[in-house]
Amino acid sequence: MQFCDECGSLMHTEGDTWVCRSCENEEVRDSHAEAAMTTQDGQRDDGAPVVADATQGATETMQEPCPADDCDSDRADYEMMPKPGGSYEVRLFTCVECGHKWRES
Repeated sequence: MQFCDECGSLMHTEGDTWVCRSCENEEVRDSHAEAAMTTQDGQRDDGAPVVADATQGATETMQEPCPADDCDSDRADYEMMPKPGGSYEVRLFTCVECGHKWRES
């Protein structure tokens, strides 16, 4: 693959020259430089990149009384989640003692 020094476009080969389709600049082909170019066959495929999920493990603990009838805990983990189709987020709580889940009302 060769890029044009004049305009930066991808060039194609015509015999012993590289020709730019955009500005028609021509450059002499260099067989030594072309031999060093990596072909698609020589590239390795590492698969799809790993994408970090910023919402994973993004909980915080705060003082919030558990609404479960049989629990006296006043601490809950919470996380902010986007409301489906909405323009704001909702806070989801999980009691640190009993695991009861509720959302901010």
